[in-house]
Amino acid sequence: MNAGTGKVVGLFGGSFNPPHAAHQLIALYCLETQPIDEIWFVPVYTHVFGKDLAAFADRVAMTELAIEPLGPRARVYLAEEELAQQPGFVGSRTLDLIEHLVAHHPGSSFRLIVGTDILAETAKWHRWADVVAAAPLIVVGRTGHAVPPGSTVTGLTMPEVSSTAIRAVLAGAGDASSLLPASVLRYIAERDLYS
Repeated sequence: MNAGTGKVVGLFGGSFNPPHAAHQLIALYCLETQPIDEIWFVPVYTHVFGKDLAAFADRVAMTELAIEPLGPRARVYLAEEELAQQPGFVGSRTLDLIEHLVAHHPGSSFRLIVGTDILAETAKWHRWADVVAAAPLIVVGRTGHAVPPGSTVTGLTMPEVSSTAIRAVLAGAGDASSLLPASVLRYIAERDLYS
């Protein structure tokens, strides 16, 4: 996919609280149709906007289970945890993450995978123009979210599946088996998460 010597990596950041079938579909679609060699799932260590999250170790374990069917071109990268170990860390921003990756993976280039829902929130992001310059976007459509003018979106529009809705189903002892990979659902049950 990359004409140079380095690889092109699609960065798929998120809370993955929990990772679900739509995350898998997005990753597979991007690996098969976009100019990337690999996709790295990057779970947030702490959420910059203060969202309540399951333990980082649990979210990493679930994400590793979710990407297993995608094969060796998909991996979980713990860059956020690496950043959190640095003195003065108060929460990672996407630009911090990209700069960290560029410094630690010279020769590689990065593309940031986002949904159209994120494009509506870019005013809240730290130095958004610099983020896009450092890691050009791969934008995946999301049902119910308009495409902002001037945005280019892939040919995929994901069904409305959200981790928030899945957590609500699980908290009510509902059936989330059509929304979660079976391995992730087993992990959640074994660890009694989201109940």
